[in-house]
Amino acid sequence: MSQPVEARAFAPASVGNIGVGFDLLGHTVTGIGDIAHVRRIESPEVRIASIDGELSSVCQIPLEAARNTAGQALIALRAQTGIGFGFELRLEKGIPLGSGLGGSAASCVAALVAANALLPEPLARDALYACALEGEFVASGSRQGDNVAPMLLGGVVMCTPTQILPLPAPDWLHAAVVHPEQILETRRARAVLAEPYPLSQVVQHCGHLALFLTGLAQSKRELIAAGLKDILVEPRRAPLIPGFAEVKAAALEHDALGASISGAGPSVFAWFDDAGRAHQATAAMQAAFAAAGFDSQAYVGPVNGPHAELLG
Repeated sequence: MSQPVEARAFAPASVGNIGVGFDLLGHTVTGIGDIAHVRRIESPEVRIASIDGELSSVCQIPLEAARNTAGQALIALRAQTGIGFGFELRLEKGIPLGSGLGGSAASCVAALVAANALLPEPLARDALYACALEGEFVASGSRQGDNVAPMLLGGVVMCTPTQILPLPAPDWLHAAVVHPEQILETRRARAVLAEPYPLSQVVQHCGHLALFLTGLAQSKRELIAAGLKDILVEPRRAPLIPGFAEVKAAALEHDALGASISGAGPSVFAWFDDAGRAHQATAAMQAAFAAAGFDSQAYVGPVNGPHAELLG
């Protein structure tokens, strides 16, 4: 059987951090994502032929492979596998950059999944993780996996610098994610976190994380709600997102278990124990952004969301 020379893959958006799990936790989002077309070429290099779709004049996406998240991920894949051939890449952006929905990560993961299908011996999903981190470093200057890890595996995922671990989450958990027409670059959002935190605040935050993880493992609504509180990152990033306080309040008024900033922002997510409540809250969250002067798009789906996959 001949080796395929072209492949196409889709990677969904994601909610990085899930509020309480900065750079540790993430889950995927239904209804939005990026597509990568990868073609095997004889030249031992990575080339980016085109980038189309959700592009911004503010956040430019470079065509130079080493400066592009997807391109750098494929460079890392070639180095890891030692293959003699190269890749030509075309990207279709469905996720706006600077949205807090893992736009750079989705391009990176979609490209890896497509390119992996062209290898003589395709790698397991977790073996692609290190390459994905190299791609993320191009975008943010750090190798955090809270976006790429859930995209690779689907659902709720915990990540460390070397491992990705899928976490159990009850099927009744649903997320509402609202993306306002704002742009917040990841590097700017990370810059506000530079000042150290007092130890007492870190300890309190660790308690929230422990409650949250225990709630997921035991499918207990009250523990998830008790833990889904970000007292470290959210207070510093909230001022960067006009309307955030009102949007979060709207979610909580509609029985959200918790709500916070998706990734680096400006998107806002909220978790609910019922799909109907999530849909009802979405309208209120969008109305709060509208009152602040911003149109928005909304996505509702199970927390156990999709993973990246090959397209026919």
